[in-house]
Amino acid sequence: MKTMKYLWVGLMVIFAACKPSAEEVTVYTSVDQVFSEPVLKDFERETGIRVKAVYDTEETKSTGVMNRLIAEKDNPQCDVFWSGDPIRNGVLQSKDITEPYQSAQTGQIPDYFKEPDNQWIGFSARARVLIYNKNLIAPDSLPNSVFDFTKSRFKGKFAIANPLFGTTTFHMAAIYTALGDEKGKAWMNGLKTNGVVIAASNGDVKKRVMNGELAFGLTDTDDAFEAKKETDDVDYIFLDQQNGGIGTLIMPNAVSFIKNAPHAENGKKLIDYLLSRETEAKLAISCAQIPLIQGTEVPDDVPSLDDIQPMKVDYQKTSDKLEEIQPWLKIWTEE
Repeated sequence: MKTMKYLWVGLMVIFAACKPSAEEVTVYTSVDQVFSEPVLKDFERETGIRVKAVYDTEETKSTGVMNRLIAEKDNPQCDVFWSGDPIRNGVLQSKDITEPYQSAQTGQIPDYFKEPDNQWIGFSARARVLIYNKNLIAPDSLPNSVFDFTKSRFKGKFAIANPLFGTTTFHMAAIYTALGDEKGKAWMNGLKTNGVVIAASNGDVKKRVMNGELAFGLTDTDDAFEAKKETDDVDYIFLDQQNGGIGTLIMPNAVSFIKNAPHAENGKKLIDYLLSRETEAKLAISCAQIPLIQGTEVPDDVPSLDDIQPMKVDYQKTSDKLEEIQPWLKIWTEE
């Protein structure tokens, strides 16, 4: 009987160890680990809630964790999806994987940067910029628009990241939505004709420009700021700021609450934390992200949304367009 008692106690210990803790939360994120992990560690320390985080790789940015969430739809393992842009959140919404969450924090975010039913809420934004090597091209010789990239004088001198992943997918889908498919395809085919280099990632674009391999490329403000910290040879500009220009693509982080989340209450607490002025201030310092909550203190070199002409984006239409053009982008990339 004593042996059976010890066996039962042992099994109870094993079952307890396997059972998910009530004081934990699981987040899947496509935001660079070097920037997202410190925020999640602060949440863990301040609340006592253990964070289990799954990060995307640089090469499969935004796509890996999104596909995992789709695969887990009938058996959710995640509570919160923290994306570097809202487009993947829109894809998950269309597949009934997210559900609305309205919190007190949500009211601080401008309506333009959140889904009307709060299926996703934006915070801290990045912008798409042109990064350039000052030793290879003078500021007055730079393209002023993404549509200038097809001009013959820039042939073979520039790069974009693989459009199947990350914010480049968002950018291409936004351009297609704005121009229409025919003009969008014509522009991308023009890039190919003009010798565009397809880099592995935004970070790879940054590296190639820094190394002097290429004169310029498209990347995000966080990569451009990191490059400027590392060398005086590079700088960046916002494109399409002229009258009648299409504007610069602004990309807020976006957070969604997962339907049937296993740790629902802790997931909501994490979302509240991410949507705070304090988190926006941290991201402004660590990676020059632009706060969406007015009055947030930021370093002097972090740009203000008031000084940028933004691209007008219908996020849901762009999300739908992303899925629609994905097969064609794959063919374009591999040709």
